[in-house]
Amino acid sequence: MQATTHAPRAADLFHQGLEHRTGAALLRFGAARPRPADRISWTVDGAAAWLDDGRGHVWAVGEPDAAAGLVLRAAQRLPDRVREFTGPRGTETLVARHLAVTDIVEWIFRWTLEEPPVQRGEDRVIVLDESHHDEIRTFLAEHSPAHSTGPGSADVSLWAGIRGTDGRLVACGAMSSLRDSGAPLMASVATDAAQRGQGLGAALTSWLTRHAVRHHGFCTLWQLADNTPADRLYTRLAYRNEDPCVSARLIAH
Repeated sequence: MQATTHAPRAADLFHQGLEHRTGAALLRFGAARPRPADRISWTVDGAAAWLDDGRGHVWAVGEPDAAAGLVLRAAQRLPDRVREFTGPRGTETLVARHLAVTDIVEWIFRWTLEEPPVQRGEDRVIVLDESHHDEIRTFLAEHSPAHSTGPGSADVSLWAGIRGTDGRLVACGAMSSLRDSGAPLMASVATDAAQRGQGLGAALTSWLTRHAVRHHGFCTLWQLADNTPADRLYTRLAYRNEDPCVSARLIAH
């Protein structure tokens, strides 16, 4: 297939009912159902993909072989605009047969429609405002350097935290949103390294989840595939585990 400078016409990502299949919740929650007129997207039988043009990121869901085909189509048609992708597990291997990929990370997209069981310590959670941004930034730098979002991000609607008896921050987390759909996305939950194992993360995660479900009807999050403690916590809090994903960058030639 020859590369072209013309963007493909936006497709209706929902015409197959794919978003209701197990493993396609990322489409259900991650793509806005009212189709943006300028969204670039592609569909084939068993898969759908759309471009986050600001990041140069293609999101693909469905069967790995079909999803990989859409990633390749996007990269070949828009070589100067597609730099990375997320797809169902296995997509990276199929794409790598044709294009060089790097920075492969395995994730799980998790979601819940239910308020979780109340966790011990939830009553200690407080809302943090802009006056606390420097404190949050310092806390994340020390206890979660790889955090996904930080104070001042336009996608964040709420920061929450827990303080110790001395008034210092011992846990914090954000309610962010998925870029295309605006769906609530829990992010940057972190606890003081010296106080882990005391249920602070569970209390904060439960509180944020409850907030999202009450205000939006659901909550979503990303989990690293090899994070066993997080897996146990999210399962306990009723998060569904059906969408094993992989993200990777394309190596420019």
